[in-house]
Amino acid sequence: MPDQSPGFNLYARARDCLCAGEVETKLSLVDALYADWQEGRLQRTPIVLEEVVEAGHPPRPELVHPRKLPRRSLTTPEGRRALIHAVAHIEFNAINLACDAIYRFRDLPDVYYGDWIGVAAEEARHFRLLQARLEDEGCRYGDFAAHNGLWDMALRTAEDPLKRMALVPRMLEARGLDVTPGMIQRLRAEGDDATVAVLQVILEEEIGHVALGSRWFTFICESRNLVPESTYFELLGNFGEGSIRPPLNHEARRRAGFSEEELARLDGICGSR
Repeated sequence: MPDQSPGFNLYARARDCLCAGEVETKLSLVDALYADWQEGRLQRTPIVLEEVVEAGHPPRPELVHPRKLPRRSLTTPEGRRALIHAVAHIEFNAINLACDAIYRFRDLPDVYYGDWIGVAAEEARHFRLLQARLEDEGCRYGDFAAHNGLWDMALRTAEDPLKRMALVPRMLEARGLDVTPGMIQRLRAEGDDATVAVLQVILEEEIGHVALGSRWFTFICESRNLVPESTYFELLGNFGEGSIRPPLNHEARRRAGFSEEELARLDGICGSR
């Protein structure tokens, strides 16, 4: 029987991961969350927790508006380091988003929480792989400025898991499926095979993460008697259609749960720009 103390409450533990500001502490807490869930030690007893407005993060990197981030060429070592850092920052934020999806939404089936605990653990592993690449290149996470766009969307979708699944996994994270192959191609041309290998691992596993977003978006739509496709495009129109830009990775998006009808409509959005 799971321990009833706060230390074994799923929501409290997810919040601890979310709020941790020190990088290694956050990673260790995610590892422990995953292990305890796998061993059946966590329980979902209702608990009152203070709302999280800002996810925990270290003092560096400096967070700036996206337009203030300089553009760098991948033909230079500094440009490649900046790209690795940018992807590492995305993965760090993705840990927070997965933990927030557990902590914030509390009336879904057990398998939902198992899915997002698994995502948090994989995002932590992705971050560690990129952190190692940064160290190989003589720098560290925090050495470049970054932006906070992923967490901003978490706050915009905080009141509704339907919006969260549509606009984080199925919009922002799906964008990663579109752009990563191009990054891999450019890095391979520059001979950076080590980073290419890491990005290939991340791309494959991120398809699964977006697929979970599709799965739970559809589940919530059906529980509310909503049509998933029309609901998705309504939410895109209200919150983030501007994030849909070519090229679209049709193969990856199909594997991640996008229907042919959705892909056709997304192509239409891209073509109208």
